[in-house]
Amino acid sequence: MKILYGVQGTGNGHITRARAMAVEMYAAGIEVDFVFSGRPPEDYFDMAVFGDYRTFQGLSFVARNGQLDLYATCKNANFLKLYRDIRTIDTHGYDLVITDFEPIVAWAAKRQGVPCVGFGHQYAFKYDIPRYKKNFIAQWIMSNFAPAATQLGAHWHHFGHPILPPLIHTQQIKNMADPEQVLVYLPFENSEAVLDWLEGVQNYRFRLHCKDIEPGLYGNVEVFPFSREVFQKNLGECESVLCNAGFELNSEALQLGRRILAKPLKGQIEQHSNAIALEFLEIAKTSDVLNSQIIQEWLETSRVIQISYPNVARAVVAWLQSGDEISVSDLCESLWQQTPNLRGINFNYSKQSAIDNTKRIKSVTA
Repeated sequence: MKILYGVQGTGNGHITRARAMAVEMYAAGIEVDFVFSGRPPEDYFDMAVFGDYRTFQGLSFVARNGQLDLYATCKNANFLKLYRDIRTIDTHGYDLVITDFEPIVAWAAKRQGVPCVGFGHQYAFKYDIPRYKKNFIAQWIMSNFAPAATQLGAHWHHFGHPILPPLIHTQQIKNMADPEQVLVYLPFENSEAVLDWLEGVQNYRFRLHCKDIEPGLYGNVEVFPFSREVFQKNLGECESVLCNAGFELNSEALQLGRRILAKPLKGQIEQHSNAIALEFLEIAKTSDVLNSQIIQEWLETSRVIQISYPNVARAVVAWLQSGDEISVSDLCESLWQQTPNLRGINFNYSKQSAIDNTKRIKSVTA
């Protein structure tokens, strides 16, 4: 089996999912070529697992000071080059194309009539799940950004729909959490402002990952550069995680059992929707603004939540190899059966759970 796998390079969550899939696909003997788009080639790091991968400009968003900059996003977009790249890339030599919200391979496969599977968090939004519903243009863009005939959405709960659990990289992390240590990853915020907030929080030590402050110790805050290995080490040693409302890091934090405070990127509907879902499930705290007082109160009053999700990557690879023998609904049911229930949260996927959860979700306002 030969697969072309496109990965959206904006942020690191899509790449993290692709790492887990790469390990399982190689182990299963699948030949796979990776394509990345959404960031400059020099900004990718720790990419050895992907072999001789290719990069394209693609489309990405620009954020400043915790807010989506629509003007800069549109200004930086090169739709002519995107069109040319879609026409250039050849998908005919592959049995299947997979897109993790990557538009070039998705549209190329659609043009050339090659089967395409959309796999990732964004594809969960085709269903009626907790979400931000006020920006219809952004919802339309999300629905049409990277089209796929078959869509495998992932989320923290199925919400009564055939949605997979989160795909989490299962590499070994030493889970030795220190209650006084806090991991901070807020790449869309002003790093100097973040540093000021953290320095104002007493009795806790923070490990801040950012690219625009010189690494070193600043009072109760230690600054680290971007590094997958160091980041995973710090995640394993910090009991609390302060981050944006992206999907992958929050999923890893829930898997390890972490206290979470998530701030959605203003203007980015996926992150606003994620914040709504986190609060709906009562598995994390969220806030549209941050300051020292909010962070201090969160650390002193919030509880640790842990959810044991199964190995989704391995199950999806087996599903891909099975052809049409296993339905998406059956795949979802088997995976959620492996997810232990929490107090107040039933993860079992069935027709009755679909009815019950649909009633709950319709009561959510955004």
